[in-house]
Amino acid sequence: MSARNYLFAQTDNDAALTRLIATVAKATGFMKGAPGRTPPGWHRLGQDNRAFLDTLYARLEASYPQAGQPFYAVRLWTNLTWQPAYLAVIAVHLHGALPEVSQLSQALHNIYVDDYRLEPGPQYRADIEAMIARAGPELRAHADAVFAEINALTKLKRVPALQLLAERMLTLMVRLQHFKPQTSLAEQQYFCGLWLEAMGLTGQGGLETIELPDGRQTAIVARKGCCLDYLATPGSYCASCPKQKKPVRIARQRDNAWAELEMLEGESGSA
Repeated sequence: MSARNYLFAQTDNDAALTRLIATVAKATGFMKGAPGRTPPGWHRLGQDNRAFLDTLYARLEASYPQAGQPFYAVRLWTNLTWQPAYLAVIAVHLHGALPEVSQLSQALHNIYVDDYRLEPGPQYRADIEAMIARAGPELRAHADAVFAEINALTKLKRVPALQLLAERMLTLMVRLQHFKPQTSLAEQQYFCGLWLEAMGLTGQGGLETIELPDGRQTAIVARKGCCLDYLATPGSYCASCPKQKKPVRIARQRDNAWAELEMLEGESGSA
């Protein structure tokens, strides 16, 4: 039997997956995906991923020897949950159809999980609310399985892990206005609530509205969990880190939001 050639769409499912992968790449500018089966050595739920996790843990330990076990465990978690979250949100809000996120396979590049594969299959089409209601539990189930894998190797605390999963979704709800500029603040808040509820993450963080220097309002992340990056770079906190005093955090997030808005408007003006 000859190997499947994924370069050319053969069915409607093939064509739909090709469109989704192209949409994700265009929206993010950095996510790399392709249709196809799981290549050797990649991570996919349902198979033995211990060697993958051992390798990533060892590379993190060698790269950040001062950071410590909690940091390595958190990095395993955030590395393996970011692509499914991006894929699901972009599939629902931009592509308009949802693949089976549980079938995602992911590659390891140095100390980062990046690049993905999906096999063609039916995609669920419905209104946004119905797709979120379907995608949320799938994402949570995927994350729960990853959590179990990590805890078979090293200790990862559940509450901080769920707070960081919520933070990922909050960040994507902020970015939704960049993906779809017509999205209003009210819609961002509305969809944020739906995603968190569907994933069983209500109360693990939220969105705040702040005013920019020109008077416009924008959404920022109000997260509860810490990514522990300061353990790798002592004294350095993320702009949205909850360990900072709130006025400091909001000022940093306002500066970042303003700088990003100026950059985006500059790019659109020069196009």
